[in-house]
Amino acid sequence: MSLHLDFEFLSGLVTLLWFLAFVGLWLWAWSGRRERDYAAAARLPLDETADAGSAGHEGSA
Repeated sequence: MSLHLDFEFLSGLVTLLWFLAFVGLWLWAWSGRRERDYAAAARLPLDETADAGSAGHEGSA
């Protein structure tokens, strides 16, 4: 086996591993178990109670 062949094999193997990691992350992100977390995150910009506590502390430093 030449060094060139070994590099090509390792390059393909690393590409395959990154692809599998991408697919795994995609499946995790789009799984139904994360729906509640995403719904809560979607409401954050509209939630006025989260900003109410920090608004009074900005000018008191």
